[in-house]
Amino acid sequence: MAGVVGIRFGKAGKIEYYDPGSEEMAQGEYVVVQREDGQEIGYVVIAPGQVVMSKIKGSLPGIVRAATPEDLRRRDSLRAEADQALAHCRDIVQELKLGMKLTEAHYPLDGEKLFITYTSEDRVDFRELLHRLGRDVKARVDLRQIGPRDDAKAKGGLGRCGRELCCSTWLVEFQPVTMKMAKEQDLPLSPAGLAGQCGRLRCCLRYEYEQYRELKRGLPKIGSRVQTAHGEAVVVVGHPIKQTITVRLESGAWAEVPMAELQEAPK
Repeated sequence: MAGVVGIRFGKAGKIEYYDPGSEEMAQGEYVVVQREDGQEIGYVVIAPGQVVMSKIKGSLPGIVRAATPEDLRRRDSLRAEADQALAHCRDIVQELKLGMKLTEAHYPLDGEKLFITYTSEDRVDFRELLHRLGRDVKARVDLRQIGPRDDAKAKGGLGRCGRELCCSTWLVEFQPVTMKMAKEQDLPLSPAGLAGQCGRLRCCLRYEYEQYRELKRGLPKIGSRVQTAHGEAVVVVGHPIKQTITVRLESGAWAEVPMAELQEAPK
């Protein structure tokens, strides 16, 4: 098991572990492996000796071979064919007025199957689509429905921050995101402001959630009374990042006070 390598099949794809056997594998090297849907070309992201062995469960599949120049040329050729098939499939979908949106198409290295992913809000009868497309592409066609997050991951784009989407650049797995996370960070609770390109809550709402929870844990509750250098006051709002609170003094004036300079007023 000392020769375990981590293989990735896309820019932000999940890392899968393989046993290279006697092959010498270096980081960045392309390899051919047998996956569930056929042979695929991936690239080494974790070289032997760098794998955290606690992540390995049971025996591992082996690597078929180091990818040859011919393998890489065939991969590129199949990508071009898949793009053409996807465009043709979109034409048929439009002609048949099917309620589905196609995401991407992919051939494994043997070229015997064509996998097409799509999104749809309702069930779709795509029997005629499969019949016509399979006849035209001369391959078995497998249509797979995916969710809006996976669709955004495959298509890519820019987020509200102006950067490339996290899911299509580095985020490997989707984690649950809830409105509670937005509330904890005092964000405006508008659907348009919190939604990502996928139409779901933005993944980045998770990133600082635990830090906000920790920072807000020491802030007094809104409406509670505290003792400040200016006298007794009522808490109006807390500022967790700055670790300050805004208070209303007995005089009616407002002031922002550092947490380190106040004490809770006696009840």
